[in-house]
Formats: sequence, C-alpha cells, structure tokens
Amino acid sequence: MNVRRFFRYAAGVSDLAVLGHRIRHYRGRAGLTLDGLGDLVGLAGSQLSLMENGKREPRLSQLQAIAAALDVTTTDLLSEEPPTERSRMELELQRLQEGTVYSRLGLPHVRASKTMPDEVLRSLVGLQRELDRRSREAIATPEQARRDSTAIRLQMQQADNAMPELDALAEEQLAAVGHERGALTHRAVADMATRIGFELVYVTDLPHSTRSVTDLEHGRIYLPPASIPGGHGLRSMALQAIAHRLLGHSEPTSYREFLQQRLEINYFAAATLMPRTASVEYLRRAKQERNIAVEDFRDAFGVTHESAAMRFTNLATVDLGLQVHFLRVGDDGALMRAYENDGLPLPMDASGAIEGQVVCRHFAARTAFDRASRTTEFYQYTDTPVGTFWCSSQTGTGTDGEFSITVGVPFDTAKWFRGSSTQRRDQSRCPDKTCCSQPAPEIADRWRTSAWASARMHQHTLAPLPSGTFPGVDDAELYDFLERHAPDEADADSARMGA
Repeated sequence: MNVRRFFRYAAGVSDLAVLGHRIRHYRGRAGLTLDGLGDLVGLAGSQLSLMENGKREPRLSQLQAIAAALDVTTTDLLSEEPPTERSRMELELQRLQEGTVYSRLGLPHVRASKTMPDEVLRSLVGLQRELDRRSREAIATPEQARRDSTAIRLQMQQADNAMPELDALAEEQLAAVGHERGALTHRAVADMATRIGFELVYVTDLPHSTRSVTDLEHGRIYLPPASIPGGHGLRSMALQAIAHRLLGHSEPTSYREFLQQRLEINYFAAATLMPRTASVEYLRRAKQERNIAVEDFRDAFGVTHESAAMRFTNLATVDLGLQVHFLRVGDDGALMRAYENDGLPLPMDASGAIEGQVVCRHFAARTAFDRASRTTEFYQYTDTPVGTFWCSSQTGTGTDGEFSITVGVPFDTAKWFRGSSTQRRDQSRCPDKTCCSQPAPEIADRWRTSAWASARMHQHTLAPLPSGTFPGVDDAELYDFLERHAPDEADADSARMGA
C-alpha cells in the first residue's frame, strides 16, 4: 500500500517530512544509529536517512518493519503530529523556506542543525511567518484577484470546463459507499466522511465568515443545521469539506491557489451529486429526444438549478459535443460568474476580467427578470455582432437579492434543447455603447442639468480580499469556535481508541 495514499485517507494530510521526524524521534529513543536500525529491518542506513529527511517514501511493509524494530505501532509513525515542539519548529521553517515567498528572495535555505539553539530557531520561524503574512496582504488586492480569476477561467475554457480526474475520484467515492443511482442521500455523504476518518457535526454557531469548519485533530466537519431548501446546499458543503481532505489541500500560499482549491472542491461536490456516468447517460438520452432541459437535469439528481446548469457545462462539450455558455447575473445586471466556449461575447474590463461587468440589457439573462411568471425556464434567441445564440434562463432569489442562471448555445445547436421553438427574439449590439449603456441624446439633454442621483456604495469595493491564516476567514472567531466545540481529551481519546 502507498504510504502517501494512507496519509490522505487516514489523516487528511500527506507529509513525508512529519513521518521522517517521527522515525528519527523513535530511533533516537531506542538508542539506534541509522545503520543499526537498517540491520534490523534489512535496509541500508542511507535509505533510512532519505526517509527521515522526507526524501523517500517507504512502502507500508517497510514501515511496519521499522515500527516493529522500534517497538511502536505503525499508527505511531503515521501520526500527523510532529513528535516534539522542536520538530514542529523545524518542519515549519522547512515549509516556509520551500514556499514561493522565500524562494523568490533567492536566499539560501537555513538548515536547523542539532546545534542550533531553540531561541534562534524560534526567531527564524517568527521572521519568516511575518514575511509570509505581509506577502499575503500585499497580493490580496482587487487587481490581483481579477487577474487570477481570469487566468483560471481561461484555463477551464481550454479544458472545455472538464476535470476528468475529479469525475473519476467522485465515482470512486460513490462506489465505496454503495451509491448507484438517484439523488445522493445525506447518509451516503456522512458515510463518505466516515471513510476518511471524519464525523459530520451540525451546529448553529459557525463563524459568520465560514461555510464549514474542519477539526483535523478530532476528525470533525462542522456544518450549519440547514441550508438551501431541500438540503441541496448542505450536501454540497459537506462534500466540499471532504474534497479538501481527499485532494490533500493545504493552506493556500497565493490567491491563485485559493481560487484553484475552490474550483476543485466545487467541481468534486457537483461530480458527486451528479456523477459523470449517470449524468451523461441521462443527457445523451435527452439529446436524442431533442429535449435537453436544465430543469429536468436538476430534478433528476435533486440539486439546485445553478448546480445543474454549471454541471451541464462540465459535460456538454466533452461528452455531448456541444459548445455552451453559462451566466449568473444579478438583478442589477452585474455578472457574478460565467463560462463560455461557444464565442458568446462577454463583457470584460481592460484586464480581461468579467466579474462585476454589466451584461447587455437585451440578453436573456436580463430580460428574464421582466416576465410575470418565473416558475419555468425562459427561452430567447439573441442576435449579437458575432452570431445568434439561444438561451434558457431561470430566475431565483438569494441572500444578495435576485439573480438569473442562464445556459445557452449557438443558433445551430439549439435544436437539441427544449424551448428551441420559441418565437422570442432580441438583438444586442454590445459593446457598442448605443445598444444599452448610453442614453438617447434627447433624453440625456433633457435631464443632464435637471436631476441629481446619489450613488449606492458597493461595500465589497473597499473590503479586503482574502488574507490571513485562512483566506477570507475571521481567525479569532474561528479559533474561539473550535475551542467551544472541541471534545475534552477523555472523550477524544475514547473516540480514537474506538476508531
């Protein structure tokens, strides 16, 4: 068995450096040299040295032999905790020096030798922590966020919005808990958590800046007691927390890495709720019947409309041969989220970022708000300077107000979708300002000097972007929460022995 894989599922981490420190600690306690231990387990001292320095991954059989020779258990060696406070500082210094912040300085690595005093080591760690913190604050700017978000959007566009390795991981997890068909149950999600050593705990006092909190020490994932009606969001939040552990995520070292992690956990959650094999089978049948509808796809797997729409874009090109686009737009016309590989002209700023840009008033994503009945999808063809697109939009209401979810395709592809027979048609000339963003001259002349409007301030304009220990999270509130909910040591020890 692969030790790194054991770490990922058993401890939620994958850190050979910690393993090496624990082997060295127990070897020292046993009074053995590298060669002495090597003679007992059939390995050269040089091989053991590589293991202790985190440079070589032992096989599980080798690890079992080492544990027996040192009179400890394999679990003792595989614990994620450094064996001593000194080891903890040495490992943190190593991690900080291997990070991008220190590497960019071009300075040599400082090795924590046995003769280095603890106070010197503590000082070096403290200095590099502060360097890392200041670097995080410097990069967490709106400009950097837009650049990173744009880069990831273009990356996914090149991949047709598909991440096949996460699709495979999701189906592997589903098979392990015996789920075959139909909507995924909360029980199945809880079983997935149990498989990797975690318990789902529902609480009413989660920190306001978190969606979930994972207690790695006690094997708990804290979630709110209720979410989107029907519990769809609750399953998704639990799956996202599980994905962090399955994918071996660690604290992000840049905003780009933070966004990439969010993309991966969201994708895994959607791929688990709407497995690729079953979803493609369902969608191919709908395509044959020329009756693809996001609302049907949504209901078939018991998820939200937005989840179904976004998941459809993961599968449409690779598995159905369809070029598509997706939009989430607020009732003020601001673009919150988007994807396209069909050529739909998206509004963007000079850097290529789309978030916060205003969508044309003639797009279905905007006109859908004007209809009286919003219980079903709204269909529309829109002529643009680069061609005609068919769109299906559904409106909804969230904590930030109303929004619309739109999935669309080029004109020639609309024949595969329900609603393609609609007679509703509009025209967009954007980015031409005379289309919808510039008033008629006679109206502007009438009101330019006869009116005054007080602009509403968007608070997020001035709010800092994610920075700190956990991006976007109030650290003090988080740690207070963990202190309140951590089981006492007797309960924790009993739980670990029972597991």
